[in-house]
Order: sequence, then structure tokens, then C-alpha cells
Amino acid sequence: MPHPLRTRAFRLLFAGRTLSLLGDAAIPTALTLAVYEATGSTGALALVLACAMIPKLLLLPLGGVVGDRFNARTVALTTDLVRCVTQVFVGAELLGGAPQLWQLAVAEALGGAAGAFAMPTAAPLIRGTVSPPGLLRANSLMAVAGSATRLGGPAVAGTLILTVGPGWAFVLDGASFAVSAALLAAIKVRHAPIPRRSLVADLKEGWGEVRSRDWYWSSLVAHAAWNGAAAVLMTLGPALALREPGGREIWITLLQAGAVGLLLGSLLAGRARPRRPVLAANLGLATYALPLALLAASAPVWLTITAYGVALAGLGFLGPVWDTSVQSAVPAHALARVTSYDWLLSLGAMPLGYALAPLAAAAWGAEVPLTVAAVTVAVACLGTAAVPGVRRFEPAGTTAKPEHSPAGAP
Repeated sequence: MPHPLRTRAFRLLFAGRTLSLLGDAAIPTALTLAVYEATGSTGALALVLACAMIPKLLLLPLGGVVGDRFNARTVALTTDLVRCVTQVFVGAELLGGAPQLWQLAVAEALGGAAGAFAMPTAAPLIRGTVSPPGLLRANSLMAVAGSATRLGGPAVAGTLILTVGPGWAFVLDGASFAVSAALLAAIKVRHAPIPRRSLVADLKEGWGEVRSRDWYWSSLVAHAAWNGAAAVLMTLGPALALREPGGREIWITLLQAGAVGLLLGSLLAGRARPRRPVLAANLGLATYALPLALLAASAPVWLTITAYGVALAGLGFLGPVWDTSVQSAVPAHALARVTSYDWLLSLGAMPLGYALAPLAAAAWGAEVPLTVAAVTVAVACLGTAAVPGVRRFEPAGTTAKPEHSPAGAP
């Protein structure tokens, strides 16, 4: 089996995606600090963040249709150029010293809309540049790159913020998208176009591909539960950590332990060959109930931090295994639409967790929403073991899956 990086197309794709991921990893820190310093208002920060998220959620299904109708390379290249322009614009506004809130909000909204079209192209890009036997290794490489940038991104952001200002973090991100677009322009990606029909018909066909696979839609429910639970932990965790002496250091250590666990899980996924990949990945995802339950029980700090590292390793393992399973089982002509529904449910659950966690904590204390989140993610992820398609899904035969697989084929 040739290593995916020996293939020129994937090598250039991997380099471009890694650069853009590194640039993106520096943005959350830079954006929150820049907007708050410019406005002094948490409401203004919430507005900018919402402007980036809402268009992404609304346009994801349409992004899936576009990703299947047109070559994923063309769509990804176009969205890279759009995000290059928006990030450089934000950087220039911040470097100018007098950023306008509405301009930042509009730029982030345009970037979020571009992201809705870019995200569904990830799976078709990999499938279109790598032969089937190399899919798992290719997805693992992408996941490792993503995990590594999560470790390095905040450090890059911190260095830029403390030395030359947050504006340069956006300029760097814009430059990374420009390089990624140039590398995409130099490769060819296999594409199975779909016939031109109405938008509604395309959306229905994509949803039909989701519904016809019990292993897929049941796993999406589990993934949505995980994302909602993660939002609860991210909302309430810092407040609980700050109750302890050295709370800031505790919270930072917990996040770093998670980043390390994510990287290790991604590395493990590239070597593991589970007979039941979807089942193994969902069981690993269920470990996120551990840090939630330990936080609710005020367990020793070291134990909670360790559990969080283990839980994020489960997430790191799930990513490549799940992506490979989907890419090998879903027909190429529907892949972008199917993955867009995955992103829609996963991202849509997070605002719900962000909104409900503080309300529930104010009414009953932080322990109650943390416990509910722990039970929810455990039941949802472990419960997929009861689904026949999850138990029966095997990687056997995925090395030579025909492009015209009928809907519902495992």
C-alpha cells in the first residue's frame, strides 16, 4: 500500500490544509481579544461570533449540494480565496487602530458563509486524491495535522498578540488561505458529478442517503449529543476551575491535556484496524462522560484532567475512523451532501449547550447540567451498539467500493 504522501495530489492538498488549519487555530484567541479590546463589550463579542456561526449553519446543506454538483477542488479553491480576503480585511481593520464593529461582523459572516461551502468538500477532496486502501492513513494524517495545529495555534496567536498585535494573526490566516488556494490550483481531484436537478431534489436525495443507513444517522445523534455536552463543559468548566486555588493554571492544563490526547488519538487511528470501526469509534467517544461526571462530583483535579485527556483521545480516534468509514461507504456523488448533514447536526447542538448550560446552572447549580450532559453523551454513544448497522459495519470490502453503490449499501 503506497503511503498517501507519495501521491503528489494528496501531498499538495495536505500541505495546503495544514497551513490553513494553523492559521485558523490562531484566530479564536486573536478574535476574542481584539473585539473585546476594541469595544469593551461581551455583547459585541457575542454578536461577532454569532455572525460567523449562523450563516455557516444556515448554508451547510446548500454547501453540500454545491460540493456534489461541482468539483470539490473548485469549490474549496473559491472558498479559500473568499476567506483570504475576509481575514486580510479584518487584519487591516485591526492594524488600522479604529476597527468598526459592523465591518468586523460582516467580514466574519462572509467567512462563515464560505466555511459552509468549504467544510463539505473535505471528504470529497481526500477521496478524490487517495486510492481506497490509503483512506484511513490519509484521514489520520489530516487529523494529526489538525491536532498539532490546535497545540501550536494558541502559541502562534499569543506570540503575535504580544509582539505585533492581533491584526497580524488575521493577516497570517489570510496568507495561509492564499497558499492553500495556490496548491489546490496545482492538483486534479476525481469527481463524480450529479445531474442538474432542483435544489430541493438534491437536498432530498442527500437526506435519503443519510436515512437509509442506520449506522450513519444513529451515530449522528451520538455526535450531536457529544457536541452539546462539550458546549456544557466549555461553558461551566472554567467557573468550576476558578473555584480552586490556581484555577487558571488548572483550566489551561486541562485544555492542554485534551490537545495532547486529541493528537495521540489521531495517531492511534492511523495504526488501528478495528473490525467494527464505527462501533469502536462511538465507544471511544462515550469516554467524554468521564470528565463531565468528575467535574460534577468535584473529583480530584489530577483525575479530571487525566479523564479529559482520555476523552479527547477518543475524539481524536473517532475522526479518521469515522471519515474513512463514510468515504468508503457513501457513493461519491452524494458524499458532500451527506457530510454536510453531519456538520449541521454537530455544530447545531453546540449553541443549544451554550444557551442551556448557564440557565440550568443558575437554577440548580452547575452539578446538575454537567451530570445530565454526562448521562446524555454516555447513553447516546453507548446506545449505538444496539443499532444493527453499527454492529455489522465492517471495513471489509471498503478497499474496492464501486462509485455507483446503491443507497443503503453498508
